[in-house]
Amino acid sequence: MSKEKFEISKKEGEHFTLSQLEGEWEGTSKLWFKPDKLEGETKTVGIIRPILGGRFILHEYEGSIGGSPMQGVLILGYHIDRQKAECAWVESFGMGTGIMFSEGTPTEKGFSVLGSYGQDMFPEPWGWRTEFEIVSKDQIIIRAYNIKPGEAETRAVETIYFRKK
Repeated sequence: MSKEKFEISKKEGEHFTLSQLEGEWEGTSKLWFKPDKLEGETKTVGIIRPILGGRFILHEYEGSIGGSPMQGVLILGYHIDRQKAECAWVESFGMGTGIMFSEGTPTEKGFSVLGSYGQDMFPEPWGWRTEFEIVSKDQIIIRAYNIKPGEAETRAVETIYFRKK
């Protein structure tokens, strides 16, 4: 990647889009284990900040699930040479001590990445697709979908964030 391509991306490309996610956020997360049964809802707070000169964003967040605290960290970037969004995600609820790696594409209002999990738990890993949607400068939505092998994706998590004032 040339420095020139990166500078252009920061001004008007995918790295500019990443910068629109930066800030302190608060909102509500909803969780589904089954497609039509809302399992729970929690207040979620998060900070999204640039790292390594804006090459990536780091999203640190916390909430609770079933009354137990939950924390997570996500690194999201755009690989200019591969023309792919790339993500590494860890959290204290479902990933245990694993790191989920995902990749995908820019969308009209953000990014969509696909990874997998459960390699040791299931005969075949499940997919996990995450969308980052920039609704406005003061609202973003992060949606995640489970993909059971051979089946259509189903909603799993939706976090609606509003910028802290």
